[in-house]
Order: sequence, then C-alpha cells, then structure tokens
Amino acid sequence: MFSIHRVILTRLLAAWLLASVAIGAGVYYIETEKIDDHVVALAAAQASEFPVEGLNHGHPKAEQLARLQERATEFVRNNFVVIELYDHRKEKLVEAVNPRHGAIEEGLKQYAHAFPADEHSHYVKYAIDEQTVVQVLTPLKTEAGEIAGYFEGVFIVDPETIAHLQDQLARTLAVALAAVLLAAIVFYPVILGLNRHVIRASRDILKGNLEMATALGEAIAKRDSDTGEHNFRVALYAIALGEAVGIHGAAMRHLLLGAFLHDVGKIGISDSILLKPGKLTEEEFAVMRTHVALGVDIVGKSEWLHGARDVIAYHHEKFDGSGYLNGLTGEDIPLNARAFAIVDVFDALTAQRPYKAPWPVEAALDLIGQEAGKHFDPRLAARFREIAPALHADISQAGEAELAERLRAQAIRYFLSAPASNRR
Repeated sequence: MFSIHRVILTRLLAAWLLASVAIGAGVYYIETEKIDDHVVALAAAQASEFPVEGLNHGHPKAEQLARLQERATEFVRNNFVVIELYDHRKEKLVEAVNPRHGAIEEGLKQYAHAFPADEHSHYVKYAIDEQTVVQVLTPLKTEAGEIAGYFEGVFIVDPETIAHLQDQLARTLAVALAAVLLAAIVFYPVILGLNRHVIRASRDILKGNLEMATALGEAIAKRDSDTGEHNFRVALYAIALGEAVGIHGAAMRHLLLGAFLHDVGKIGISDSILLKPGKLTEEEFAVMRTHVALGVDIVGKSEWLHGARDVIAYHHEKFDGSGYLNGLTGEDIPLNARAFAIVDVFDALTAQRPYKAPWPVEAALDLIGQEAGKHFDPRLAARFREIAPALHADISQAGEAELAERLRAQAIRYFLSAPASNRR
C-alpha cells in the first residue's frame, strides 16, 4: 500500500540532503574565506611591524642597510621564511632567509610575483611542504605618505592556529546542518497534514472519475441489450491476464479503464443497427465499425480517460492484420489492446446471451488456440489458456453486485493505492 509517511520522509530526506549540501558548501566557503582573512591578517600584522627607517628616495647608507638587515634577520627567526626589502625603484636592498625552512623557500621559487600597481598590500596563500604560508607584498610609506620601498615576506601560519580555525569551521558546519535537520523535523507534521488533505481531495476526485467511467461503461453495455456484468467480467479477466504477462503500473490502469469503456463509441450508433437481431449488411457493418473512431473521439476529450484509448481504438485489430480500423499487425497493435481482444472474445463466447447459449470453457479456449497467430497474439493466447479455467470458474458464477465489488477492490488497488504522480 502507498504510504504517505514513506513518501514525505523520503522527500524530506532528499530535501535535507540537498539543503545540507548547498548550505554546507556556502558555510564552508564563507568560513574558509574567514580563515584565509585571519591568516592574512596575522601576516599583515607581522609585516606592519617592520621599520621603514633608512628607506628614502636615494640610496640608504651602509649603516642603515645594516640595521635593516639586522631587523630582517630577527623577523625570520620567528614565523617568517624569507624577507626581502626593495627600494622605491624595486631594487632589492635586503634579503634574509630562515635556514630551517629551506624546503619552503625552494617551493616558493615556482611562484613568481609582481609588484603592486597600487598603494595597497597584496597577499597570496600557499600550501607548501604541508605548511600554510602567506606571501605578503606591501608598499612601505614614509611619514609624508610617499612609497619608500616594498616589503616582501613569506609568513608561516603555525599548525595550532590552523587547527583552531578548522575546529571553528567544523563546529559552524555542524550547527548549520543541525539547523536544517531541525527545520525538516519541525515541518514534517505540517507537510503531513497538508498532504493528507490534498490526498483526501485527490482520492475523492479519483473515486468520482472511476464511478463515472463505470457508469458510462454500464450504460453502453445496457444499451447494447446487455447488462453491466460483461464489462465487469472482461475487466477482471483483463486484470488477471495483464498481471500474468507483466502489465503493471500505469499500463494496468489504462487496461482497466479500456475494459470499462471499450465500446463507448456505440453510443453514437443508431438502435436500428445496434439492436438488429439478424446479421448486419455490409453497409450496416461499415456503420457499426465507426464506433471505434467515435469512442476514441469521446475519450480524447478527457485527459483522465485518455489512457483507455489503446483498448478502444485497437481491440478490433487482429494479429494477422485482418482487423479494423487500421489493419495493424503483430506487436504494432498495443499490448493492452492485444490482451483485451482475447478476454473480450472469451467472455462473449462463454456468457449467456439472448441469442445464444454459453459455450463450454474448453470449446472457447480451443477457438482461442486456433486463432492464435491469426486473431490473437500467440504468446498472450497461450498464457490466457493456462489461467482461464480457474478464472472462469471463479468469475462466471458471480452476480452483478459481487462482480462490481470485486472490480471496486481492484480499482482501489491500482488507482487509489498508487502515488498521485503515477495515476495517469
């Protein structure tokens, strides 16, 4: 049976996963950017402490260069790998390298840099030798605001800082995903209530449609000097054969509708032809054949009834191409029509009619066997001959009320128990 809980939970889970991925990716991006900003800020703060004394628009004196070299060497003893100092003409004045980080210095050689085209600092983060490093390139200004030179330093972010920032990222992600999950849990009963209301309304509409199709089929059967029993029986036979040959889902629902409405076009045939007790003339039979096209036109005006079209349009086709209206052959005839053609003939042969006695089941099945490959699909005919005796014993003795109840149960099974999106 169709479970609204399973459907809603499945869809909520899918929505939670999608939302988690989307929100998680957003949070991860934002928090990663924050980590980058924090790391760069650490490097920038260190770089801002480097003095600019001794830099001017000329050449620094030897003692000034010595002091700058001394400060650069002090810097690289801590978190800097390398420091380079350039004058305003971008000529290197000072370079200091931390000998403990030779692998990082070697790895940096693959990354070329350009001097800033503006007066702002620029930072680039790299992962080298399993370390997070930031290359800082910043103009150094005099008290008058003029560029006196350029500072370039490669700063190592200590592992403890990176671990702390990553822990913050993990906690933020966990909180975001938990919030999404909590929202899904809170909305579940709301969505369940709304869906139950919609499903109740949908089932009421569907029941009305089924009752309308049943009433229409019965009306046509009774106008054809028959009772509704024929429609009920052929529908039950069709369901059994459909299940035996692998028809299921929407195709089975279409077969059931087609069985109800297979002769709906007879509503447009005059009583003088439809109720004629004797054999029809060629002209009268030509008119009778038009009930197929009339039936197709009738159901074509309803989207819900359109599924019955294959049975209505093609159940008078024959496997060898000698049927009507289109003279289709073999598997060009839709499967539902090929299946229904067998059960329709079988019920016509085995049922009591005012103009004939019922045939024995064995005789009817012998005829179906003889017509396999001619009138009927051989595979379907063979399968029906296997299941027909037990079916006939069960169905033929039931009265109209019992048949109607059995068919109602089958309709509920195939229509009302199916998800709404799959009922067409």
